[in-house]
Parts: sequence; C-alpha cells; structure tokens
Amino acid sequence: MIEIYVSTDIEADGPIPGPHSMLSLGSAAFKADGSELDTFSANLELLPGACGHPETMKWWQKKEEAWAACRENLRPAAVVMTEYVAWLDGLPGRPVLVGYPAAYDFMFVYWYLMRFVGRSPFSFSALDIKTMAMTMLGKDFYASTKNNMPRHWFGATRHSHVALQDAIEQGVLFCNMLALCRGTEK
Repeated sequence: MIEIYVSTDIEADGPIPGPHSMLSLGSAAFKADGSELDTFSANLELLPGACGHPETMKWWQKKEEAWAACRENLRPAAVVMTEYVAWLDGLPGRPVLVGYPAAYDFMFVYWYLMRFVGRSPFSFSALDIKTMAMTMLGKDFYASTKNNMPRHWFGATRHSHVALQDAIEQGVLFCNMLALCRGTEK
C-alpha cells in the first residue's frame, strides 16, 4: 500500500489539548510525486470547560483575519473528528501525518481523535518537516527554520495561520524536499 502524506496544520487557543481547544483543522493529502489528492478543513467549537491561554490569546489579537477565519462555521468536535477519520480512511493509501512542527499539530490531532473517535488512522506517529530539513541542510535543529531553507523548496502560498492554507503550503514544501531526497525533483 502506498503512503499518502497528509500535511496537517491546526490552530488552537493554547499550548495543549484539553485545557485548551483546537480551533481549526486543515489537512491536504499528497502523493509522493507532489500531486495534491484532496483536502479537509473544519472549524471546531470550543471544548466544554476549556479556555484560551492568556499568552496565546494575546498572540491571536495580532492575527485578526486568521482569528475570524477560524471562528466561522463552527462544528462540534465529535462530528468533525468522525468526518476526518472517514476522509482519512477514504484516501487511496496509508495516511502519514506531516507537520511543521509535527509535535504540536499531531498532539492536538491525536488527542482529539482518541477523545472523540477512539482511534487514530496515523497510529501514534508523525513526520516532522523541520527534522527532515535539519538532516538535509546539515544544520542544528534550531537553525533549521523556514527562513534558512532554500526558496526553491517552497511553493507560491505563504503562511497565513489559516489551517488549510498552511497545510497546503507545508505539503508543497514537504513534497519538494522529498523529491530532492529521492532525486526526483522537477
């Protein structure tokens, strides 16, 4: 079975799930050749009893457009995550979550999947783009930022803090990096 790279970005109102909520979820599914197969996007209602972390909410005050985008058409987390699993299960291969940073996005996605669906099609792992960049650039981890990556690794889309747009941007980045690693770049 082929791997499908599911570039995923979330927006949240705090550093960890449970006390804080995932506000939006965006995923873009890619084949290894860089072709985009499909996307999934949803904005979620806040978790009962959860609240925004003060530092995160200060950050959101500077991102008014992105905040507005993730607070429209809100849906219950249980519904969104059930639909997300159905979407993942419908992909033509085994899904691999790809994130930047994977630890943050995967933490929220995995917690929500286990809490609301009881399983994760990703198992319990994810592929981190920054770690991949570290190995490709031969730099230390903290020096392996997007600002230090070659411009030709990126597509035309720029980071907006709108989950689906960022998932697509990061999926293109990952696929370009993968092509370089495999010697199949265009």
